[in-house]
Amino acid sequence: MVDYQPASLDRTFAALADPTRRALLARLSDSDAVSVSDLAKPFAMSLPAIMKHLDVLKDAGLVTREKSGRIVSCRLRAEPMHEANEWLNRYQRFWTERLDQLEALLENDAWLPPSLQNQASPSSVDSRPRPRKSLPRGPIRKK
Repeated sequence: MVDYQPASLDRTFAALADPTRRALLARLSDSDAVSVSDLAKPFAMSLPAIMKHLDVLKDAGLVTREKSGRIVSCRLRAEPMHEANEWLNRYQRFWTERLDQLEALLENDAWLPPSLQNQASPSSVDSRPRPRKSLPRGPIRKK
């Protein structure tokens, strides 16, 4: 069984919650290393704003940065996403099992009493509109 670090998972999911950060990760997944200025080109935001997004990704452990001279390059580090995926898979298996049980229950009409099988809902038998309690509308003013 995988041992989950709650703080690590929280940082990973918080970092992945923003669409800009997900787009940055997608660009990094296409290349080995990308400079910060190249990462920022397609976005309609300032370089400092991109740097803040990269800081969040770095704090979550999803990105590493290397400085070579004046160029800062970023690389994707996918291990935290693997841990988050393992956590999600655990709950996917849980819900798949539960939904399979529900499907089996719904396909088997034996859980309904015989008097209610192939019959309309008891609540639909006496459905009448309630009388209105408000007064009729007054005259409409013309503008």
